[in-house]
Amino acid sequence: MEDFASQVDGVSALAEPARRALYLYVVAQPGPVSRDQAAEGTSLPRHTAKFHLDKLVEEGLLDTESRRLFGRRGPGAGRPSKLYRRSARQLAVSLPPRHYDLAGQILAAAVDDAARAGGSVLAAVERAAEAAGRRLGAAAPDDPVVATLAACGYEPRPDETGVVLANCPFHALARDHTELVCGMNLHLVTALLDERGAAQRAVLEPGSDRCCVRLTS
Repeated sequence: MEDFASQVDGVSALAEPARRALYLYVVAQPGPVSRDQAAEGTSLPRHTAKFHLDKLVEEGLLDTESRRLFGRRGPGAGRPSKLYRRSARQLAVSLPPRHYDLAGQILAAAVDDAARAGGSVLAAVERAAEAAGRRLGAAAPDDPVVATLAACGYEPRPDETGVVLANCPFHALARDHTELVCGMNLHLVTALLDERGAAQRAVLEPGSDRCCVRLTS
């Protein structure tokens, strides 16, 4: 998951009005566009369009390619034009942090599992959550467990008896589907701890102002 600072930087790049107008113009077109096309489409001077388009490329919001326009080839065709198109980068900034993409991946894997093998959908969700927890634990094995949990949006805070997870990254889902999502959280965090060989264990301890899971020694 892309770190929070990088996500914020990407979103803040669109706060500048000319840059935002160029981005919206480029992504609305059916194919890549040149600087001249982008400048004309946004009523900006060409040098201004060039500056902001290249800033959007630096932020990873646009990609470029070089191609001769209008199919001209061979001698006299001129230099290829630099064309701009939307990049594959996805941005989402949420405060407090939410990771509904992770929940979606777990639930989609569970549906596939249940459809293929039959049996309980709830059991399939638990298996999918465990698999996701193992992947998270294996992804950065040298990081402290609390750092991995923080990157997932749990906001871990040590206290006298263990670690409180002050935020649920699946808050809206947990509010409407409490039993399902709390079970998913428990299996995900337990598998992450097991993958790391951590001394703590995850237990359900619901609270209105935090995640339903906490870590105990």
